[in-house]
Amino acid sequence: MEYLLDTANLANIRKYNEYLPITGVTSNPSIVKKEGNISFFKHMREIRSVIGMEKTFHIQVTATTVDGMLKDADAILNKVDDKVYVKVPVTLDGLKVIKTLKAQGVNVTGTAIYTVNQGLLAMEAGADFIAPYYNRMENLSIDPVDVISSFAQMIDMYGYDTKILAASFKNIGQVSNAFMAGAQTATMDPSIIEAALAMPSIGQAVVDFNKDWTSIFGDKTIAELE
Repeated sequence: MEYLLDTANLANIRKYNEYLPITGVTSNPSIVKKEGNISFFKHMREIRSVIGMEKTFHIQVTATTVDGMLKDADAILNKVDDKVYVKVPVTLDGLKVIKTLKAQGVNVTGTAIYTVNQGLLAMEAGADFIAPYYNRMENLSIDPVDVISSFAQMIDMYGYDTKILAASFKNIGQVSNAFMAGAQTATMDPSIIEAALAMPSIGQAVVDFNKDWTSIFGDKTIAELE
C-alpha cells in the first residue's frame, strides 16, 4: 500500500511528509485553486524540493485539446522536472495524449476515471497510474469497489504495469475499502488521515496506558529508569 497527499499546500506537505510514510503528492486544478494566485511553476518546484526526487509527483494538464494537453505536458516537464507524472483526464483526446506521451517515455497518470472502460483503455494506452474517483463514483451510484477490483483483476490476469491510484475520498473507510478492492496506491487530503488518527478511543487508550504506568513508576519514563 502506498499513501499520497492530495494537496498543493506547502505547509501541509512539509508537515505530513515528515510524519507520514507518504510516497508522493498529487494535485489538480481544483486543488491548486485553493492556494490562490500562486506562481504555478515555482510553487510546483517547491513541492518537489520538499518531497524529493524519489517520491512520485503528479501534476494535471488543464488544456482540453490534444495539442493543448501536449503543450501543457511539455511545459510541466521542462519547468518543474522530467520525472513528474503528467495527469491526463481519460477522455478520447486524453487517450491519444497518453499514447503520445508514453511513446516519448513520459510518466503518465490517467485521471478522472469513473468507469471500468476508461481504466482499461488507459491501461492499454500505457498509463503508469490510473486514478478512479471513489467518492464521486458513489455519488453517481457507481460501485467503486467493483470498478477498482475489476482493474486489479485485469492487471493480475494480463500483467499490466499500471498501478491503481485511488482518489476522491471523504473518509478513511473509503480509503481502506479501495485498498481491499486491490488499489495499490491512494491519494487523499491530509485531513482524512488526521481525522482517522484523532479518534477519541485512540487518545483514551494512550491516557489509560499512561495512568497505569504512573501508578507504579510515577512521572519517570522508561528512559529515566535505572
